[in-house]
Amino acid sequence: MIPKWDTVSIKELIDLKIFKAKIVRRRHPVWERESDFVVLSSLNWANVVPLTKDNKILLIEQYRQGTDSITLEIPGGLIEEDELPIDAAYRECLEETGYKSDEKLIQTGVSLPNPAFLNNKCYSFAWFGLEPTGSQSFDLNEEIRVVPTEVEEVKKMIEDGRINHSVILTAFFYFFNKYQF
Repeated sequence: MIPKWDTVSIKELIDLKIFKAKIVRRRHPVWERESDFVVLSSLNWANVVPLTKDNKILLIEQYRQGTDSITLEIPGGLIEEDELPIDAAYRECLEETGYKSDEKLIQTGVSLPNPAFLNNKCYSFAWFGLEPTGSQSFDLNEEIRVVPTEVEEVKKMIEDGRINHSVILTAFFYFFNKYQF
């Protein structure tokens, strides 16, 4: 069995608002070798596959600074410090789409976005029976277009690479694994 490394020290390098970059010194318990590793510390994330009453998935289109591109995604974002993952999913979906439902969100899975250097989790949910409320509520630099899309078209978008955000693909994996559409 592969052993877990022992943490010797942690030094925060910089607080980048959504991440804190740290140097973590770890020691292998068998090899007795120490090395430094970069770890990005982040709050956990939540996302939700939202389905309308007529079974359309609410995709969101937005500009992403990291890739300098427009992406197709599902609603999601950071889970605040004292917030439950399910509450963050409700909040993000309502803010980003302007849709809601009286039905409860269902957790479909939890993933590690990139355990090589990220220390957080991403909680994925499904929410059924959504209807428009009339208003979205964006963060300061957020601009989102809601794109209600047939389930079969979403599957095609995944296959042909139009939906290519890894965290979103993971949410769809959990969703389509749990629900047959």
